Amino acid sequence: MRQITKLPEHLFSDDGRINLYYLHETFKAITEIVSLRLKQNLQIDVPLSGGIWGGSYLIANENGKARTNVVRLYNIISMPQKGPLEDGPIFEQFMEIYHQTARSVFKTHGVNLTEPKWGEPIPYTNKVKPTTTLQMWDTNQRVKFHRAFFVWNSASWEESIVYDTVRNIKVIKELLDLNQRPGRKKSDELIFLLQDVLITYFTLRPVLTPDFAEHAEPIIKELFDHFLAGMHDEELIEEQFNRVYSNALIYGYEEALGSHYKRDGLDIQQVENWPVEKINWVPQELRETLCPYLKNTFLKYKNNLEKEKADSPQT
Repeated sequence: MRQITKLPEHLFSDDGRINLYYLHETFKAITEIVSLRLKQNLQIDVPLSGGIWGGSYLIANENGKARTNVVRLYNIISMPQKGPLEDGPIFEQFMEIYHQTARSVFKTHGVNLTEPKWGEPIPYTNKVKPTTTLQMWDTNQRVKFHRAFFVWNSASWEESIVYDTVRNIKVIKELLDLNQRPGRKKSDELIFLLQDVLITYFTLRPVLTPDFAEHAEPIIKELFDHFLAGMHDEELIEEQFNRVYSNALIYGYEEALGSHYKRDGLDIQQVENWPVEKINWVPQELRETLCPYLKNTFLKYKNNLEKEKADSPQT
C-alpha cells in the first residue's frame, strides 16, 4: 500500500486563522488518497501530485499560520497527460472521487463542501489540453469555497507552481500593461490583482534581477503592509494599483522567467500555444533555484511547528 501523507489533526487555530502548512499537507494527502481510490475502485494506476495553490503560504508567520483571514482554499493537482484519465467517463469518475474525498476530509474541520461543479477551462492554459477546475462551496461559511486546478502533465508540486506562474503573469498583465490604458475596475478585482502581484514577487524572488528587486522591494513592502492591516478603503486600493502599474512591476516578472524559457524556444507570452509536452515543464536552472526555495518554505514551517510542540508543556 502506498504511503499516504498524514492528515493534520487541526487546520484552524483558536482565532479562526488557517495554518497554511497544514492546508498544504491536507491537499497533498487528498491527492494521494484519490490516487489510491482510483486503484482500488477502478483498477487504474494514476499517479497524482498536488498541494496548495495561490502563494498565501509565502506570507504566513514562522509556523505557517496565515497572517490574514484566508477564506478561499485553492489546490493545484498534476495528473498524467496520457492514460486512463483521457477517457471522458473515467475522468468524470475521477472528479466524483476527488470531490467526495475532499468533502470527507474537510468535514472533519467544520467545512461542509457542497455543489461540486467542474469542467471550466482556465484562461492562458494550453489550448490542446487546458487546465480545468472543480469548485465547491462551504455551507458552514467557515470558508467561502474550495477550488482545485487540474493540470495535464505529471510534475512535482514545485514545478507546477513555477509553470503556473507563467500563466498568471499573463493574467495580471491584462491590467498592468503600460501599452494599454487600464480600464476602470471594481475594488474587489483590484485587490485580487494586487494579491497576485505580491504572490508572484515572493514566488520568483530568488530569480529576480538585482536591479529589479531593488526597485520593487519598497513597493512590495508597502503593499504587503497594507494587506496585513486590511485593505478596505477604495482610494487606498486605487492608489496601490496605480503605484504597481506605473512602476512596471509586470515587466520585471516577465524578465525573470522569459529568458530561461526563451533558451528552449518557448515564448512565455504565448504559453497557451506551447507543445502539450511542455505543460508543467520548468527549465533546469529555474528548477534548481526555485523548487528548493518553495519546498524549503514548508520545511521551515514544519520544523518550527515541531519545535513549538517539543517546547510546549506536556499535559
